Parts: sequence; C-alpha cells; structure tokens
Amino acid sequence: MHRIRSVVQHQQLISAPPTASVFDVAAAMSRGRVGAIPILDEDRLVGIFSERDLLTRVVVPERDPKITPVSEVMTHDVVTASVEEHIDFCLDKMQKAGCRHLPVVQGGRVISMLSMRDLLRDELQEQGEEIRSLRAYLHQTPI
Repeated sequence: MHRIRSVVQHQQLISAPPTASVFDVAAAMSRGRVGAIPILDEDRLVGIFSERDLLTRVVVPERDPKITPVSEVMTHDVVTASVEEHIDFCLDKMQKAGCRHLPVVQGGRVISMLSMRDLLRDELQEQGEEIRSLRAYLHQTPI
C-alpha cells in the first residue's frame, strides 16, 4: 500500500489567491487540466474551488464569473491529506466528505492536490505490478 508521497511527488501545484475572479480561476483550471484548485492567502489554505463549485455556486445562480471573487463561492471547509497518509485512508476521507480532491499538506503548506483519478491510477498501476509478479511466479513454477 502506497503513501500519498509516491503519488504526488512529481505534480506541479496550481493555486489561486482568494481575490482572483472566478473566471481567472476557471481559466487556470482549464489550462492546467485540473478539476479543483486550492485557494491560498499567502501560503495559508483558505479554501478550494472545484468544478462542482463553479456549477452550483456560479453558473446555476447566474453570477458573473468575471466580477465574482472566488472567495465568495469557494468551499471553505476543506479536508486535507498528509504526504505520509496511506492511499486507502485518503480514499476513505474522500468518500466520507463527498469530495474528489484533497489538498496535500506538508509542514503546514499545501504542496500538491490529490484527485480521485490520481488514487485510482496508482491503484491500477499497483494491481498491474502485482499481476505481473504473480504471472512470473506461476510461469517459473512447474505445474
């Protein structure tokens, strides 16, 4: 079972300040091909803005994304992960919180974002390695 450190070690963090407009944050998400961005005031995590926030708090209520500050529509109660936590524990956290993204915190600072897709990709890779090992074992043992 892997720890989060192995999943996020090569990821680049994309973040935004709370004063940024929803439009600018959504554009950064689109450029980075990510579904959520941590909102940081200096280095302090103050929220997270996701595709779900965009849909439910901006598009449906018909707010203007070019003038709406992200701080007004972001999720404030953020569940986080530590680099030392196990993947299974983080999956459980996501399921309980009903979210698909977790900011990864180390030493009080956000260093990466973890998505459900990242965890599933890691799980599939681990299962593939296990299958290859089992096949190698089976083919070396006489039946």
